[in-house]
Amino acid sequence: MDIARFFADYGLIILLIGLLVFMFYSSRRRMQKQKAELEKKARETVPGAEVLLQGGLYGTIVDYDGEDLDKPALVEIAPGVVIKVHSQAVLRIVDPAQGAVTEDEFIEAEETEAEYVAGVADGDITSISDDKRSTRSHPTDVEPTDKDRPQA
Repeated sequence: MDIARFFADYGLIILLIGLLVFMFYSSRRRMQKQKAELEKKARETVPGAEVLLQGGLYGTIVDYDGEDLDKPALVEIAPGVVIKVHSQAVLRIVDPAQGAVTEDEFIEAEETEAEYVAGVADGDITSISDDKRSTRSHPTDVEPTDKDRPQA
């Protein structure tokens, strides 16, 4: 009878404490999930990504600063039509920019292209096919789709 009396006296308090613990746990879990979603959205919000804005407009990100959310984002909603919106007006990423090129990658590609152009100008490189042919270790490595191969 002591157990029944204990639950009769303290059952409501135990139930309230259990509910508070559950609420604390679920709200903490929800906040972590929201934080992860925001971080993912910030990583994917790069120039070239297609987005859905709060007002229902679809567009392509032209400029976005994930560090300074007070700075407006530039979104192209039609060819040549760029609008300025609050950076938090981006509701979600519709199509992440696949293979978006960073500024460093672009500079590196320009340097590689400059080296290639210089090689062609010097006569070291005559064509892309010559590049492929010079990298092969054996003449038997000829690809069946090689356009330079004489047709029989």
